[in-house]
Amino acid sequence: QVQLVESGGGLVQAGGSLRLSCAASGRTFSGYFMGWFRQAPGKERDFVARISWNDGNTYYADSVKGRFTISRDKGKNTVNLQMNSLRPEDTAVYYCAASLGGRGLLVHRPRDYDYWGQGTQVTVSS
Repeated sequence: QVQLVESGGGLVQAGGSLRLSCAASGRTFSGYFMGWFRQAPGKERDFVARISWNDGNTYYADSVKGRFTISRDKGKNTVNLQMNSLRPEDTAVYYCAASLGGRGLLVHRPRDYDYWGQGTQVTVSS
């Protein structure tokens, strides 16, 4: 069974940085896409970024492009999200997700993903 466990959330001032990590276990992830989503109170779950496990191809939401960087460490089976220049509007619960693929090129919708972590809170104060 695939398990995804996020860590690294917390409280940070606007302009600061945080690094989220997702520890993935339960199988090999060759062929998977790994993504980060976020959900603010009363809002839908939004796509943040995703990476192809095999070749490292990345795709970002416009709102985070240039500020966030997604990466994966095959040896440690982790997916990371480096978040810089944080803004109050980045405040949300951040979720790690894994997709088996085969759902187009972008793989950016919640329904494209098969497994989810429990989430980690990120709060950016102004």
